[in-house]
Amino acid sequence: MTKDDIKSQNTSCLEAKGSKYLIILGDGMADEPIESLGNKTPLQVADTPNIDKLTKMGRCGMLDTIPEGFQPGSEIANLSVLGYDVAKVFEGRGTLEAASMGVDIAEDEMAMRCNLICVKNGKIKNHSAGHISNEEAEELILFLQKELGSEIVSFHPGVSYRHLLKIKNGNKQLKCTPPHDVPGQEFEPLLIQPTSSEAKETAELLNTLITKSMQLLENHPINLKRASEGKDKANSIWPWSPGYKPFMEHLLPQYGLKNGSVISAVDLIKGIGIYAGLKNIDVEGATGLYNTNYEGKAQAAIDALRTDDFVYLHIEASDEAGHEGDVKLKIKTIEYLDKRVVKPILDELLTWKEPVTIALLPDHPTPCNIRTHTSEPVPFVIYKTDSKPDQVEQYDEFSCEKGNYGLLKGKEFIDEFFRVSSEF
Repeated sequence: MTKDDIKSQNTSCLEAKGSKYLIILGDGMADEPIESLGNKTPLQVADTPNIDKLTKMGRCGMLDTIPEGFQPGSEIANLSVLGYDVAKVFEGRGTLEAASMGVDIAEDEMAMRCNLICVKNGKIKNHSAGHISNEEAEELILFLQKELGSEIVSFHPGVSYRHLLKIKNGNKQLKCTPPHDVPGQEFEPLLIQPTSSEAKETAELLNTLITKSMQLLENHPINLKRASEGKDKANSIWPWSPGYKPFMEHLLPQYGLKNGSVISAVDLIKGIGIYAGLKNIDVEGATGLYNTNYEGKAQAAIDALRTDDFVYLHIEASDEAGHEGDVKLKIKTIEYLDKRVVKPILDELLTWKEPVTIALLPDHPTPCNIRTHTSEPVPFVIYKTDSKPDQVEQYDEFSCEKGNYGLLKGKEFIDEFFRVSSEF
């Protein structure tokens, strides 16, 4: 059966009742061939017997997660994985993260992601202020709220370097540069620019906040202490991805399902889950880095599936390793995902009597060589209890191209994932 045949199947086959559904999302896991790895990717080199086991049991393909005209951010890619029409529902990263943080967005408020970053010698050293701790970051953000907050501007602490900035009556027609896209570049040419005359005042306000934050944060006691310990300073804010409160149709009712959960250490993914009608499950020790609580997240997914129809399990670690350009660490995070997440999940779910559907994929590539996201399609595998596998036996960016699904776009992946009958 061809991909066109799949699309033409009766829509009643999309009813997903009576099964358990799990998506394991390895953020930024895909990459490009790396010379030091013999022109192989981290996925090709990593020891992943459990992911390969899932691949041998399932069917593979490639998924285009970045619609034309959009930047390859995790907000765009994860919305696409879940089948949302990004052009219709996307209203900026900040509004999605606000939902997870429990921060209300009024109709007249524009929300933005607000990173704490490290600037050194006029250049953005990194987008994460050296992966600053939650406690240090919260103190700095509350300090900025005291010094710079007003009836128009408000800062809200989040997790590590990821925070929220709200501007009352702000104009979102702005050109903003995600800081993780530009490590090592001069910051001044990257300051916010208006894309319309109406947005000029908002752009000027935001750039003033950046400048003032640099003056206030440089010699803050937390930063002086970090510097004395050889750590990067969190000496600037960097606002980006502006928008207003979005409207998103709940995901599961579209497929005849009732309840589901999202498990992530990242406010963005939690916020997408909330708007999609999923409940958040917090896991102690989940950090979004290589040292996250892999076993705890795997067990939380298993436990949730005992009562829920669907779980979206998001693991951030590989993306952060890609942004650091750390090839060895990226390989390690992939192997951790394999042994500490995929293995316990397969060991448990494959013993269940009820039908189980498991998908594994990244949201986008984060190549170590360029340390930022790209728009290339990502490999995926879907295992269904009652489906015959295709010929793919190893999970990576090139093997999955040979899978029976071919190249999927838009809602095609999530429709196929929830489809009860998908015999080729």
